[in-house]
Amino acid sequence: MSEELIRFADWTSPVPPVEREVVSRLVEGEDQQPPLLFVPGAGHGAWAFAEHWLAHAAGRGFPAYALTPRPGGDLRAQVHDAVQVAASLPRQAVLIGHGAGALVVARALGRYPARAAVLAAPRTARGATIGAALRANPVGAVPAVFGGRLRLNRRQLFNGLPAEAADAYLSKLAPAKEPRGRLPRPVGNLPVLVVGSPDDRVVSRKALERTASHYGGAPLLFPGMGHELMLDAGWAEPIDAILDWLTKELAAR
Repeated sequence: MSEELIRFADWTSPVPPVEREVVSRLVEGEDQQPPLLFVPGAGHGAWAFAEHWLAHAAGRGFPAYALTPRPGGDLRAQVHDAVQVAASLPRQAVLIGHGAGALVVARALGRYPARAAVLAAPRTARGATIGAALRANPVGAVPAVFGGRLRLNRRQLFNGLPAEAADAYLSKLAPAKEPRGRLPRPVGNLPVLVVGSPDDRVVSRKALERTASHYGGAPLLFPGMGHELMLDAGWAEPIDAILDWLTKELAAR
């Protein structure tokens, strides 16, 4: 039996309990789509999805929740929190992770039988992410090479968003370490969609293609957008495409 399945660390060193911040936009009535749980990457909070995507998803019939990563939590703790919140929702959830949060979702899929999953601009390959960051922003990326925190600038994260709005979002971001971890196979035969931008200066197109290939598909790309798909100008296009894909996939099951 593999270590992934028996999870020795969860027995010998349980993840400490914490009060989790979860923001939600709910849908009235009984005719609802499955709930969505959005998981942001390190340095972000639930606010990053609450800005646009939560209300937009709820407006299309998907109850939407976003989880803020626990301060100082490692990858195991973040995965634990995502699984616990997903399990507490009233119906089997769809998991959606962005950036480093996509790795959290990918790991959670090995423990939680999600209806489906979406990995948005997934920072699932640490070396590739730091390599792209070094080319675009050497000063902010060098500390990450030696295990420090990665600092991303406006040019890396946004493409077309007015400078004032971009700087306001940047002021909310905290420098964060890139998580490490492999991509396990999901529990069950669930659909997984990878979305991103070929113009992303944090996650390369090749990295998007490798991650999508791991799940047997190809990435859905949105040219002209930056890494912050949920905050950049044109944020509605990716979430609408995600919801269209989910509606089609869930109807076929």
